[in-house]
Amino acid sequence: MTTRILLFCSLMLTVLLVRAQSVSEMVDEAKQLESQMKESEAFDKDKEILKIQPNQLDALNQASQLASRIGNRQKSKQDKISYFDQAKSYAEQALKVDPNSAQSNLSMAIARGRMALISGAKDKVAASKDVKKYAELAIKFDPNLAEGYHVLGKWNYEVANLNAFERGAAKMLFGGLPDGSLQNAITDYEKCRQLDPGFILNYYELARAYKANNQQDKAIEVLKKALTLRNIHQDDASIKVDCKKMLDDLQ
Repeated sequence: MTTRILLFCSLMLTVLLVRAQSVSEMVDEAKQLESQMKESEAFDKDKEILKIQPNQLDALNQASQLASRIGNRQKSKQDKISYFDQAKSYAEQALKVDPNSAQSNLSMAIARGRMALISGAKDKVAASKDVKKYAELAIKFDPNLAEGYHVLGKWNYEVANLNAFERGAAKMLFGGLPDGSLQNAITDYEKCRQLDPGFILNYYELARAYKANNQQDKAIEVLKKALTLRNIHQDDASIKVDCKKMLDDLQ
């Protein structure tokens, strides 16, 4: 009887090890798909992983950030909302698994930021508070996290450009928002550029901030540099088109 129990336990351990190895390989495959700019396929792979291991942190964070990116490419607002809701849900689960993870906090900051950009005044202001909170936590847990500074830069840019109605909503709901400024946005974007010189979206947003701050020469310099960079993410080619258009308008 004891021998049978030992054999059964040994078999179960072997099954668990094989499954763990299989999940590890799937995580690597999902990351490889993303690096190949096959984001939808990577997202599908993450969902497969999470069916097997619902708390697999790498898959949760990749799924969240991919949902934010894929959602941003959708044409209809309803489709965008559907993806951004998924991004938030995955980020929430990632934060439950590890609230001190820089990537988990970044995932939430990105998800809330994407939703803020398509929301009305009340929801936009509410989401904006979350963006700042989670971006700052991401940087706290990893001071060299380039994308954390990028998200914080975007927060500063958007808050600096809130209209009177949105500022009124912020004051009514929360007593106002912390001051955001174009100069702070530029500082954050430049910090991101220092940490990740190949992040093309950051160049585009940095150029927008310089342009809005009446520093056209700086904007032109940044845009020219962006156009020389190698595409890394699926959106990079279209971002370069936007960079070229802005550059043509400024020259």
